[in-house]
Order: sequence, then structure tokens, then C-alpha cells
Amino acid sequence: MNAINYNKVTSITFLLFEQIVGKKNISSEKEQLEKYGQDETEDLIFFAEVILKPSSVKEISQIAKICNEHIIPLTVRGAGTGLSGGALPIKGGVLLSMEKFNKIIKIDERNLQATVEPGVINYEFQEAVKQVGLFYPPDPASWGSCSLGGNIAHSSGGPKAVKYGTTRDYVLNLEIVLPNGEIIWTGANTLKYSTSYNLTHLMVGSEGTLCIVTKIVFKLITLPKHDLLMLIPFNSPELACKSVAEVFKAGVNPSAMEFMEKDAIDWSIKYSGELSFKVKPEWQALLIVEVDGNNLDILMSDCEIISAVMQQNQCDEILFADSAEQKNAIWKIRRKVGEAVKSNSVYKEEDTVVPRAELPILLKGVKEIGKKYGFNSVCYGHAGDGNLHVNIIKGALSDHTWNIDIPKAISEIFELCKSLGGTISGEHGIGLVQKNYLPIIFSPYHLQLMKDIKKVFDPNYILNPGKIFN
Repeated sequence: MNAINYNKVTSITFLLFEQIVGKKNISSEKEQLEKYGQDETEDLIFFAEVILKPSSVKEISQIAKICNEHIIPLTVRGAGTGLSGGALPIKGGVLLSMEKFNKIIKIDERNLQATVEPGVINYEFQEAVKQVGLFYPPDPASWGSCSLGGNIAHSSGGPKAVKYGTTRDYVLNLEIVLPNGEIIWTGANTLKYSTSYNLTHLMVGSEGTLCIVTKIVFKLITLPKHDLLMLIPFNSPELACKSVAEVFKAGVNPSAMEFMEKDAIDWSIKYSGELSFKVKPEWQALLIVEVDGNNLDILMSDCEIISAVMQQNQCDEILFADSAEQKNAIWKIRRKVGEAVKSNSVYKEEDTVVPRAELPILLKGVKEIGKKYGFNSVCYGHAGDGNLHVNIIKGALSDHTWNIDIPKAISEIFELCKSLGGTISGEHGIGLVQKNYLPIIFSPYHLQLMKDIKKVFDPNYILNPGKIFN
């Protein structure tokens, strides 16, 4: 495919955009372009030419039509918490912010569904459905700031994905705007769907390259009455990882099973400034294990089984959170790891995922590759579903090593993931920073099939250009 010759936003198209969204909702000021030109991906920043903040589906449709007709890049942004550069306007053009699409339109208690706009924050949605005794499980670490539209873009997971699944498992229907301005619903508000191709599932995880999501219909479940939280320390990270699969073999399905190695623990505690338990110097890893349900006796029995498995793998003394405050403090330490790493050093975060029984091999392999290339890594993640976040720390590495050698190391980590039956991203997406590694996972023919899908939906390649594929 030949390179696309994208056009700039001219004074004429700027005026057209201004007529659509109004003067208060358009900006080309440097300060705003800088703010909206970055997310949580490393230290990357790209500048759009103009920022638009529409407030209706009709406005988005009109904007898309103009961009499509004039071949102007159009990049959609949610809350800016992404870790793969998926919402960065790398080709300039228009940055479309969805921040005004922040309404919970309806919570349907009869059918256990909710219709929301994509700018709603994950945590606020969870709290709203809890008020009526319902539950939306996907809870990324950034749940307090990430938007549901961004969760759709990456099919985000979080700690509870091990029991309840990822965002994809809760999306029933989507209202979307296509690059040519057409507005369609992708499916139906039903639990079953066998009516031709499932466009809903295609859009979930497409990282803003196929459409602009404007409404989401989510499936909900009833809120569990109880949850118990265990903090399980190990002197060996490999034994901590080994115990994970054995818990499931013993017949227990935790609602969360999180892994943190020593640096992740220490950095997060220092960053969050909150500690409700004493960390022993010999601890090299922690597992945070939660069980939930409606029968407290069954949950206590599950905890006994988990404890037995952990003790067989030489864990230290198991701690139980005995209050809501303790639970929140423990979860805060886990959720703040990413921010803590970023505050310490420039880093690259790899979102590796393998079948959970292979987690000890993956962790060991990551450390061996680190020794080979001379880098330190901070590892943590969703152990219950084999999703290990590998944070490669720049520290004192030279720019040459960082830019030339580290990508080779990352390739080796991804080759290892593939050899173990895994892949290169579990929930962060491909976006900008991982796209060059896709040939490790997919054959040329497989990649071409996906490129052909992109071309069908977006023949002028205006929507989030430069992401997933070159």
C-alpha cells in the first residue's frame, strides 16, 4: 500500500469544525495541544492541529464526514490513560475528545443492562450500578480515571477478569459512527446474537481504528454479597507464580489473583505512602487473592483450600484483611504500581500474557533476558489469567542501549510468550508502541486479513492512522 497523503486542517475546515461544535469546544492553542497530545505511554507526545469536543452523535458524524472528504487524520481520545499510544495523534489532524459524552443514560434493572456514553469513568459506572445491587466487573488498575470508551477500545480487563472476564464479555451492543459519518448500531440488546457477522465483537478491541463509539449497552450481573481478601507473601517469585495454577486445579476460582514482585511492592508503598501491614525484608513477592460470592461458608472453605496450596509452595504467614479499610489499602498498593514505576524512571511496559501454568517460566525468562541485555525489570500483574506486566526500567542505560538493544530484548520476551502459547498483549492493546512486534505473532496472510478489514471500514485511512499497522 502506498503512503497516504494526509491534508492539513485549513482555515476553511477549521471554520467548518467551529460551526459544528462552537467556539468554546475547539482549540488549537499550544497548551491544549500539548495536554491532549500525550497519554500514559512512556514519555511520548504528538501534536494534533486542532482539538474538538463534540457533545452529540450528530456533531461527530459531521466531523467524520469532513475529515473523510478532505483526507484529514482523525484520532479519538478518551481519558488519556492508555499505555500503548493508541490515542496519540501521530499524524496530526483532528483530535476528537469524548469527554462530553459522560452520561449514564439508563440502568435497566429488569434486564440487568445499562446504556452509557463512552466518556463515563469506569469507577463512577461501577458505583452507580452498585447502588441498585448490580455489578459491572471489569476494573482496570486505572479504574478511577479511565473511560469506558477506552476500555472498549482495548477490551480492558483488570483484577476481576480471572473470574468474570474482560470488557468484551459485557458488551451487548454499540452505537458507532463510521469514518464516512454513517451512524449504526452494531447488534442488539440481547444475550444471544446469531444474526450474521458480529460487528459488536469486532469493534471491541479495535483501538479506535474502525469506528467512533458513541453509546454502549452493557450486560450487568448481580452484586456478590461477600468478598474475602488474602495477602500471601513468598520468598520466591517463581513459587508464588507456580501456586497460581495449582489453586485452580484444587477447584477454587478466585475473583482476583494478583502478583507483585519485590520492587513493585517497595516502589508502590513508597509512592502511595500507605501501609497497613509490615513487609519483611525476605519477602520477594506477594499474591493478593480475593474470593467473592453469596455464601460466606463456601468462601471460608475456598480460603482454606487456597491456604493449603500456598503453604505447599512455601509461602510465609498468610494475612487476611479484616476490614474494608484494610482491603482498600491493599488494593491501593496494587493499583498504584504503574504510577509508582513511572515516577521512578523512564520505562517501557510490556503487557505479556501466557496460559497461567506457564507463568513461572515466563517470569524466569524475563529475568534471564534482562541479565543478557543489562536491564532491570519490575514485574506484576493479573497472575490468575497469566497476564504479567513487565516494566523495563531505563535507569542508567545509555540512549543507544535503550533505542537499539532493548527492542531486541522485547522481541525475545515476545518470542518466549509465543512459545508458551501466549501473546504480546492481554489488555493494553497494540496501538503505536507494539505494532512492529505483531509479525512475531501473526503470519503475513493473517496480518493482511486484518488490514483488509481496516480498508473496508476506513478506505481513506483517516481514523486513528498509524496504529496497529504501519
